[in-house]
Amino acid sequence: MNTMIEVKGLTKVFKTYKRESGLKGTVKALFKREQIDVTAVKDISFNIKKGEIIGYIGANGAGKSTTIKMMTGILTPTNGVVTVDGRIPYEARTENAKHIGVVFGQKTQLWWDLPLGETFAILKEIYQVPDEIYKEQMAYFDEVFELSEFMNQTVRTLSLGQRMRADLAASMLHNPKVLFLDEPTIGLDVVVKERIRKAIKDMNARYGTTIILTTHDMSDIEQLCSRIIIIDKGALLYDGSIDTIRQTYGYERKFTFDLRYDDGDAIRAKFETLLTNIDNRTLENLSYTLENNQLEIVFDRNQINISGIMNIVLQNFDVLDFSVKDMDIEAIVKGIYGNGI
Repeated sequence: MNTMIEVKGLTKVFKTYKRESGLKGTVKALFKREQIDVTAVKDISFNIKKGEIIGYIGANGAGKSTTIKMMTGILTPTNGVVTVDGRIPYEARTENAKHIGVVFGQKTQLWWDLPLGETFAILKEIYQVPDEIYKEQMAYFDEVFELSEFMNQTVRTLSLGQRMRADLAASMLHNPKVLFLDEPTIGLDVVVKERIRKAIKDMNARYGTTIILTTHDMSDIEQLCSRIIIIDKGALLYDGSIDTIRQTYGYERKFTFDLRYDDGDAIRAKFETLLTNIDNRTLENLSYTLENNQLEIVFDRNQINISGIMNIVLQNFDVLDFSVKDMDIEAIVKGIYGNGI
């Protein structure tokens, strides 16, 4: 069987209650409450093959977390069914937990007041990992994440980057068949992000682990996934190649340069002159603003050579700092939702 996860007609409806504001509304709610049904996930279906790395994305409130919780067995669907490696996770929670790993960017599965080494020793017993395999796994994780640097520190003293490396290792300790990663690089600096991404790719190649990645960082998606599933307002919006999304909707990129100058008009005139020497296609796909010593350049990444823009600015202006930002997920989803694909 090549399918690891199968989702059919998945729907989740939460029941909540309407309450009027103020003291009157509070008193009224004590005696009579109006029930409201909120549909978080609406009739979605997809299959994920063994060993795939899937980007599962959407705007905040789209239903991503609800779907993940049903796939991990935390929530039971209102309608539809999920199977993970042939099991229905919410009907076989204990057995399912033995075969999956979960990492949440804002939460940790580590014991806050224990040294990291003791935390791994406890997880070894929980997952009943044999001594020899545990030794091999820890050696591998130390190679990938350099855990020995902070293995004797209590979890509460770890930096965010160190904790994320430790959490990822902890989720893989029992060599799960499926790994759910929710914002694994959120709040991390560029160097740590790259280390996390490299580790994810390495573990996928080493163990054939099926990975479901939810993130708002398009760089995570582009570097790790060839296929993405987009959900919006609880409904499946797109399931397919990331190349199609990148070319059709994720084309916009923004450079921001912090410049040192005294005369903004002179800098603007100089930049305009430099732009006139660029070919017409570039000019048609580029716009810029210069304000408060900050030059922002927005361009179509499918049409313009990125290094060309970098060279023009770096060679002709006094640059203090710069950053690059791609279109965020919300903007891409909005484009797809409005125009179709």
